[in-house]
Amino acid sequence: MASSDNSNNISTEKYRSYLNEEDDVKNIKWRYGAPPNYDVVNKLFEEGRTKIWSAGSVEEKVQNLVKTWEMEMFHKVNFDEYKTVDPLKYRFSLNGRKALSLEEKRKLGGGYNSLLQTSLPEKFRCFNPAEETVDSSHLAFTTAFPRGFALEIIQVYSGPPVIVYKFRHWGFMEGPFKGHSPTGEMVEFFGMAIFEVDENSKVVKVEFFYDRGELLGGLVKGAALSDDVVTTNKDVSSSCPFLSSNTG
Repeated sequence: MASSDNSNNISTEKYRSYLNEEDDVKNIKWRYGAPPNYDVVNKLFEEGRTKIWSAGSVEEKVQNLVKTWEMEMFHKVNFDEYKTVDPLKYRFSLNGRKALSLEEKRKLGGGYNSLLQTSLPEKFRCFNPAEETVDSSHLAFTTAFPRGFALEIIQVYSGPPVIVYKFRHWGFMEGPFKGHSPTGEMVEFFGMAIFEVDENSKVVKVEFFYDRGELLGGLVKGAALSDDVVTTNKDVSSSCPFLSSNTG
């Protein structure tokens, strides 16, 4: 990850909107104090993607929209500063669950917590959203994936206003996760999503469908760490300045 202290050094962002112009990043309340820098995860994306979409294609536009949406959901604090969605009309649903407003998502812990909701009994949860905050969950995954967790669009089945697409997320587990040692292996999962946009091209409804076990299963394969090692890793990760931008 690049340092989060980059508010005066805006690098060119090739795959997301609203990060390249000073007017897009100034006066924004960023969750980690400055606009995210995606240089490291973009390198992972370029090295590991299976599709290269031509500029201006519907696939390239959808990929940009999803990456930009993900950036805003993870990094912008104020709903009224979102540019990809209509904050008042927006609803989010995972695997057919009840659709949630932005405020309801935030109450779940936002970020990874809303994306990893589960009905499993608590004793079977290797990652339990009910026990995580937006920051603790973000720390868990940025520690496990120090080079980032990349996203690519595999196929677009229909364009706007109802966008249906297949995606792939992947990263290399080169750090510990929830008491499990790193394996160095690639962890990936696939899923489907529906993004509905209104007449102003703002996202008003998002539905995701995937098996969270495909992600978490790859993160708990490593040997169990001792309590001392887990504590040390938490301390080191908490002081790391590079936690601001590893997803997408």
